[in-house]
Amino acid sequence: MNIYLPIKRLRGWFKARRFGRSSVDTRYAMLEACLIGILSAVAALVLKQGVGWLGGWRLSLTRTFGALWILPLGGLILGLLAGWVIEILSPAAAGGGIPQVKAALARFPVPLSLRVALAKLIGAILVLGAGLTLGRRAPTVHIGAALAAQLSQWLPTSPEHRRQMIAAGAASGLAAGFGTPIAGVLFVIEELMRDVSGLTLETAIIASFTGAVVSLLLESTGPIIPAPLNITFSAREIPLYLLLGFLAGILGALFNAGILFCMRVQKQLRLSIPWRIGLVCMISGAVIAVLPPFFRDNSGLREFLITGELGWRNILLALIAHFFLTILAYSSSAPGGLFAPALVMGSALGYLVGDLGELLTGSGAATTYALAGMGGFFTAVVRAPVTAIVIVFELRANFNIVLPLMITCAVSYLVAENVFSRSIYEHLLDASGIHLTEEIPVNDFLSKLKASDVMQSQVETLDSYLSLEAVLQAMSISRHRGFPVVEEGKLVGIVTQSDLSNLGDRSEELTLRQIMTPKPITVQPETSLSDVLYLLNRYQLSRLPVTEGHKLVGIITRTDIIQAEVKQLGGGTMQGSKPAPSYVTYQTRSPALGNGRILLPLSDGEMAGTLLQIAAAIARHRNYEIECLQVIKVPRHQFPSEARIDIHHSRKLMQRMERLARHLNVPVHTQIRIAQDTAQSIIETIQERHINLMLMSWKGGGDTQGAIFGNVTDTLIHKAPCDLMLVKLGASPTAYPHNLEHNATWLVPMAGGPNAQRAIELLPSLTTLYANPNAPELWLCKVYPPTELEPNSQALEEAAQTLTEKLNKSIIPISIRSHSVADALIHLAQAEVCDLIILGASREGLLQQAIHGNIPDAIASGVDSTVIVVRGAID
Repeated sequence: MNIYLPIKRLRGWFKARRFGRSSVDTRYAMLEACLIGILSAVAALVLKQGVGWLGGWRLSLTRTFGALWILPLGGLILGLLAGWVIEILSPAAAGGGIPQVKAALARFPVPLSLRVALAKLIGAILVLGAGLTLGRRAPTVHIGAALAAQLSQWLPTSPEHRRQMIAAGAASGLAAGFGTPIAGVLFVIEELMRDVSGLTLETAIIASFTGAVVSLLLESTGPIIPAPLNITFSAREIPLYLLLGFLAGILGALFNAGILFCMRVQKQLRLSIPWRIGLVCMISGAVIAVLPPFFRDNSGLREFLITGELGWRNILLALIAHFFLTILAYSSSAPGGLFAPALVMGSALGYLVGDLGELLTGSGAATTYALAGMGGFFTAVVRAPVTAIVIVFELRANFNIVLPLMITCAVSYLVAENVFSRSIYEHLLDASGIHLTEEIPVNDFLSKLKASDVMQSQVETLDSYLSLEAVLQAMSISRHRGFPVVEEGKLVGIVTQSDLSNLGDRSEELTLRQIMTPKPITVQPETSLSDVLYLLNRYQLSRLPVTEGHKLVGIITRTDIIQAEVKQLGGGTMQGSKPAPSYVTYQTRSPALGNGRILLPLSDGEMAGTLLQIAAAIARHRNYEIECLQVIKVPRHQFPSEARIDIHHSRKLMQRMERLARHLNVPVHTQIRIAQDTAQSIIETIQERHINLMLMSWKGGGDTQGAIFGNVTDTLIHKAPCDLMLVKLGASPTAYPHNLEHNATWLVPMAGGPNAQRAIELLPSLTTLYANPNAPELWLCKVYPPTELEPNSQALEEAAQTLTEKLNKSIIPISIRSHSVADALIHLAQAEVCDLIILGASREGLLQQAIHGNIPDAIASGVDSTVIVVRGAID
């Protein structure tokens, strides 16, 4: 794809540089918001019709065959189907959906897509049609947000604009479910996003208004509150509304605590989602079957409660039954919401208080108390009092209800916060490992990372004076399709393959300056990745040069950003949510008699025996113990302590290590850990077990582009506090350092500094691997640049003499001149058939180049020898 833009697009770039993120064309944002509102209204209609049809079919079968058979059996079947749909299509669709939207708006990597929306829609129809006492409004919020997220993926956009579209989708979902556009906007601002920037308000208002209007036209909302109602209020009733708010706050806090308690109990049962939802639907159906018939129709029950057509005994029974059945249903992760149940329970509570008021004072309308109770209970559960007031007011549009609502909701909020602080949604996020602070968003890692953090510093460039023939030759031997054009190190343009293909019959005497696109779009090193992604998407580019002034310092591509996101989602080293602590699922202990400990993380069973023999040689010489560790990784959404993992093969490996350790006469401890992040789990083990030295296998070459040793190993190089020893075993068994029959030659390059000293200190231990006292033959080598005509080899000779005295064997010092440290060591190792190369470099020398360059990987790839890299402990 062409990386440059015509003049017309450059004007758009200048506008983007001037106005930043707000440069997204507001007209397109408004059109997108309208489309989101329409889609949310259609989804609300499908959900309403599906639940109505399935619920009507269930009630019809109940009248024909009896409730005791149909309700439990039908609930089990429909619940299993709903759980199966969620498990197959998208597990992220489980639950009410509000916590997922809240986390996504806080920029946590929570899935929101068309797949999530479909799973939520089908699952909600099945469980609500089965008769669970949950609502369909929270699912419409989740569906609206998921549809908006999918739409923003199809259309080029910035991360911030995508976040605002998700907020607009949530607002339109609530508005489409209740028919309350103002409440939809307020709910997003008060509970979900807490963002009042101009574009957020504009898009949320448009989407919410569109969703409500289209829902009204499609008749997808349904009568939440029947009309007409007698709504009255007098000052002498204020104490009763204070009592109502107090009771709503207490019951709402207990309701939230009950949901969390039931969720913990159900997790301990370790049931799959289909069986968890299916069994809850069956239990709920059995309970409803023995209750009076009016319990079988949720919408009819709500109307009975508000209008007072039921006696106070039935209303009390409805409140108690709904309270416990909703706790049971919601804690099962069934795809239903709490909005409607909160309104039902609130209306029942309000009617009971109103009935008491009429008994005591002889005045007042019980329906007014029922409406105020709806707002009070909603506030106690969701902790969004303004939204509760507006929802009930919009549903009835009677100003007489405003003051009772405000009194009840205010008292309910204060009481609930003192009894059980924070909303149910925040507690659910905490339980899933997502912790939100007061200032959200908190996890915008794309905004925290800069272009300089992920850009490629080594850039292939072309000089502007090159001929067309030279440019074609350069492109033919390169894997890149575009090149920055420079003059004296300064960026002056850019050229791509499409530029050359568009030349047609033009003369081949043209220079690159005449072909290139001048003044290309660039970014600064401190530009955030979210802004880089916005520019790439808006102008359909594949890469952007990074400049300081006019000087080219790097280039950043879509691939670089994708790798940053992969590391974030996969538990790499990028910033993100902290992984849960690892969990020890198996361990054995030997007598703790050593002076220190060696940690041996094992991932490859074939190399485990060899690594243990190397560790045993060090352990015997230093009187250390050995700690064998295997880490089994689980996804971020799964708690290590709750993961069901088969550790049979891991236990067999640990038992083999114990037998081998007894044969080698060294004490060994073993443990198997379940973890979300392998490197973090190893660091936890180092700290808990007071490890002195860690010995790890290294296959040579990173498992991810940009990682020298591999993602996990690179993280440990930077963070592990103990001494670190990386071992890359040779290509043949004769290159293994424990081969006692082989008369080996070891090469020890000297680069100076503490890490070189660490490597030399390990030699007395490692040489005990050989029964022959004359083996191995040790060569101490130092590489000098060719410009140093008379290198000072005194330090090399002194080190060789010291090592000779310590090992009681001859050490051969070797001096080499070479421009490349890696090439010199490779050639020497190949020529003299060296079996082992020990790299102990200073942090300013070889190891720093290893992290930022590729020297150990080049050496390991170029020789058949075993390669060991040593790094001293980090202070």
